[in-house]
This record gives sequence, C-alpha cells and structure tokens, in this order.
Amino acid sequence: MAEQAGALPLAGMQPQVFTRKPSNLYQDAWNRLLKNRGAVAGMFVVGFFTLVAIFAPLLAPHNALEIYANNSYRPPMWVKSDIPSQNGSPDFPLGTDTIGRDVLSRAIYGTRTSLVVGFIPMILIVGIGTIIGLIAGYAGGQVDNVLMRFTDIIYAFPDLLFFIIMMTALRETWIGSLLNGLFLLFVSLAIVNWTGVARLVRGQVLAVKEKEFVEAARMIGASGGRIIWRHLFPNSLAPIIVSAAFRVPQAILLEAILGYIGVGVRPATDPKDFFLTSWGSMLLDGRDAIIVQPWLLITPALLIALILLAFTFIGDGLRDALDPMLKGKV
Repeated sequence: MAEQAGALPLAGMQPQVFTRKPSNLYQDAWNRLLKNRGAVAGMFVVGFFTLVAIFAPLLAPHNALEIYANNSYRPPMWVKSDIPSQNGSPDFPLGTDTIGRDVLSRAIYGTRTSLVVGFIPMILIVGIGTIIGLIAGYAGGQVDNVLMRFTDIIYAFPDLLFFIIMMTALRETWIGSLLNGLFLLFVSLAIVNWTGVARLVRGQVLAVKEKEFVEAARMIGASGGRIIWRHLFPNSLAPIIVSAAFRVPQAILLEAILGYIGVGVRPATDPKDFFLTSWGSMLLDGRDAIIVQPWLLITPALLIALILLAFTFIGDGLRDALDPMLKGKV
C-alpha cells in the first residue's frame, strides 16, 4: 500500500506530460538528409559553385574573352623553365590557352553555363514528365495506353544522336543563336529526356490512386484536377525530387560531351555576354593542346567530375531521406 501511495501524485500537483512537436514527412526527411555527410558535402560544393557563378566577374582575374599577346600556351604559375616564354606567371595561375586567354577565368565563367544547363532543362524535363505521368496514371484506360505508347516511341530514340542532329541542323539558325545556343540545348534535352520521369510518376500514381483517402475525395465530389493536385501529386513528390537531383548532373555531362565533340554552346563574341564560355568548349580546346598545356583539359575535367559527384551524393542522400520505410527514424 505504501508503494502504491508513493506512486500517486501529491495533492495539488498535476502530472507532467511530455509531448513531441509534430512534424511531417518532409521535415523528417530534411533532418535525415542533414545527417548524411555525403549529401551535406555535396550541398556545400553546389553552393560554392553557385556563388562562383553569381560573382564570376569579381572572382575571375581576367575577362574570359580577353586575349593576351605573346602568352599562348603559357603553363601554370608553378612551372619554371629556362625559356622566359615557357615560365608560369602569377597573372595566369592555371596558364593560358591557344590564343592567350586565361584558363582560370574561363573556368570560373564556365560555371555559369554548367549550372544553368543543369537546372533549367531539369525543370522542363521534370515538369513535362510529371504532367504526362499524372494524367496517364489517373485517367487510365485508353488515355494511359496512348500516352505510354507515345512515351515508348520517344524513349526508343537515341538521346545523344538526337542532340547532335538538333545542334548541327539548327546551330546556324535564329533559334540556334539564342543564348549562344543554350536555348536550343534546353529544348533538345526537354524533348526526349522526360520519359523516365513520366514512367516514374505514372507508377507512383497507380499505387496511390486506389488508396482510401483518394476514394473518399471522389465520394465527396472532388474533381479530377483537384484529386491530382491535392492528393496524387503531393504523394508522388518524393520520387520526383530524387529524380530531379539526378537529372542535373546528366545535363551537365551531356553539355560537356557535346562541347567536346564541337557541337555544344556557340563561342561568345561579346565580353558583356552572361555566358562567355563553357567547360565543354574548354575540353575541346584542351584536347588539341593536351601535350603543350595539359591544364587546359585537366581544369574543366576536374570541375565537371567534382560537380557531378556532388549532385550524385545529394541525389543518394535525398533517396535515402525520402524513403517512406525510414519515416519516424529521425
């Protein structure tokens, strides 16, 4: 009896209740993402490149198009030689290219092109694929069959071949001159790369649309558009976010490949242009000068590898963080 009496709260005192602040799936996912060291490191790298792209005019020691006479193929500043013209110079930390342009400045300005090529096509690709996937999954029947067969046709076309055809056929037209060819690249990427997102979203919608909360929305008279926007799309958002994270490095790598084979972004001629150069065009220049000035090729190759690795870590972290099986394990 004494033990039972001791277990009771004293007179006049209220029992203390411990509660946990409620959170949602995405708050829990963000907490898990921050515990992933690889993803956090990737975000820091992407953030660093973003700042470099924004403040490129302040960070670059020279304009990317400025040509310095008698400075062609100058090696990096740490290279010493008995021939004065083959000595490195602090004015050009990573040396110069074939016509005397600063390699470091071109790499800094090229960050702008790579990030824009990564993010804008990703938005277009994810937008088109999400819309088609939502409609096909929710409508079903003949609409689903037609949209998926159309998706299969687009998916069967070789991506790289399509990009090369578009960039070579329309490169000298008015559409190929917009944004130094970036607009044409955006369109080319968006036309054929949405198929994977559409299939992913369709599968997610098919798994969700028969759930009880969707049936309840139908019973109270919710329209198809409202069900798609308020119920199906939010429950498909996690795989869409993960897919978007992986689309960015794919687009960056594709621009580098097209630039390397000579059908990428058009060379800029106006020093006031926002997109003065790209890492892909630097790869093309470095290919021919790999013996004389290897850093012309090494610099963009290392930068491309670094940003691809960063986005890959972010994508892996998002995939783990948004995994519904991990919900609650914060």
